[in-house]
Amino acid sequence: MHSVKGMHDLFEEQLLLWRRVESLASTVFRRYGYQEIRTPILEETQLFVRGVGEGTDIVDKEMYVFADRDGKSLCLRPEGTAGVVRALVQRGGLSAQQETKVYYTGPMFRRERPQKGRSRQFFQLGAEVLGCQQPSIDVEMIGMVHQFLCALGIPSVQIIVNSLGNGEDRRRYSEILIEHYAQHADKLCPDCKTRLVRNPHRLLDCKVADCQGLATQAPKTTDHLCDASKTHFDAVLQGLADLEVPVDVAPRLVRGLDYYTHTVFEALAPTGLGAQNAVAAGGRYDGLVAELGGPAVSGVGFGAGIDRLVLVMEDQGIAAPENRPEVFLVAADHSGARTVSKLAMALRQRGLWGEVDHMGRSVKAQMRRADKLGVLATAVIWDTEVGAGRCQLKKLATGAVQDCGLTTEQLALTLRALASPEVGCIV
Repeated sequence: MHSVKGMHDLFEEQLLLWRRVESLASTVFRRYGYQEIRTPILEETQLFVRGVGEGTDIVDKEMYVFADRDGKSLCLRPEGTAGVVRALVQRGGLSAQQETKVYYTGPMFRRERPQKGRSRQFFQLGAEVLGCQQPSIDVEMIGMVHQFLCALGIPSVQIIVNSLGNGEDRRRYSEILIEHYAQHADKLCPDCKTRLVRNPHRLLDCKVADCQGLATQAPKTTDHLCDASKTHFDAVLQGLADLEVPVDVAPRLVRGLDYYTHTVFEALAPTGLGAQNAVAAGGRYDGLVAELGGPAVSGVGFGAGIDRLVLVMEDQGIAAPENRPEVFLVAADHSGARTVSKLAMALRQRGLWGEVDHMGRSVKAQMRRADKLGVLATAVIWDTEVGAGRCQLKKLATGAVQDCGLTTEQLALTLRALASPEVGCIV
C-alpha cells in the first residue's frame, strides 16, 4: 500500500523545521493580538463556490467534492479564509466598530498536478482580521508577514503589492481586460479562453508563456482606480514606508480568488521553489463577510504554505532545532536498572529528555545506542554507584566527565551545566 498521490507522510526529522515555523507564527501573531481558531477540514461545497468564486481554478478544477449520505455536497477545504469567515459569522458578534483577529494552521486540499512545493494535501498557516476599513490594518498585516518571515531567517524575501480597487473598479477593469485580450483571443491557451468570459482577472495570473506575454502588455490596475481607491492604496504604501517594510508595486498582480478588493500582496522567496516562488499571499476582502451571511464588515488576511516555507529554509541552510536526549542512563546490573528507571521518570518530569534501555543490552551495546541517539551525556550506573549515591556523567562530544550526586536535582543541574557551550573538560 502507498500514500495517495500528492499526499505525503511526515516524519520527525522533517517536522523539526515545521514546528519551528508553527511556533514562530504563533509567537508573532499573538504579539499583534491574534487568537487561534481551528475550523473543520470538511465544509459545504457552496461555501467555497460563494466565497472563492465560480470560474476560479480552485472551484472549477481542484476541489475534492463528494456527496454526503444525505446527498449534501461537501468538500475538503482548499483554502483557509472562507472557512474562518464562516465560523466567525456563525458565532456572531462581528462589528464594524471592533476588530476581530484570528490565526489558524492546518491541512488544505487541492487536486492539482503535484510538483515541488505543491502537494494535493498541503499545510497552511494564516491570519484574518475583520471589522476594520482603515488602510492602516492592511499595513499592519503586511508588516506582520514581513516580521514573521524575518523571524524564520529567510533572507531577501521580496514583497510585492497592488490594488484591485473597490467592487466597481474591479468590474470596470474586467471590461478593460476583456477588450484588451479579445484582440488576441487566438493566442490564448484553452483555460484563458474560458477565463476571458468567466473570470478576466485570472488572465493576468496564467503561467503559459504566450499568455504571460499578453499579461505584460495588459493595462495596469493602478491606472483604473477611483479617487477613493487611489487614496486607500497611497495610504498603504506610505504606511509601509513609515514602518520601513520594503515593498515593490506590481500593477498587474491579481489573486486567484474572487473575494479580494483593494490591497493584494505576495511574498516571494529568493530560492528554493523555482518560478512559482510565493511563500505567502493575501489582501483585503471587503465583501466576503456579507456574501457569507454576515454583516457588512471589512476583512484583511493572508495565508502561507508551511511546506513551501520549509523548502526555502532548507535551501537556505537554516538548521533545524536540536533534537537529542540530554542523557542516556546506562544500567549495568539489576540494581542499576531499577535506579535508572526511577531517575529517568523524575528527569522527564523536570523537562529533561532521559533515555534508558528496555532490551536487556550489555553496557557496551547501551553505549553504542547512546552514541547513535546523539545524547549529550551518559551515566553508567552499577550497584556500587547506587550504594554510594554518586555517579559520573560523561559528555560524549568532548569526553568531559563530571562527578555528581545520584539525585534528580543534582543530575539535572549537572546536565544543564554540561549543555553550556562554555563547559570544557571537567574531571
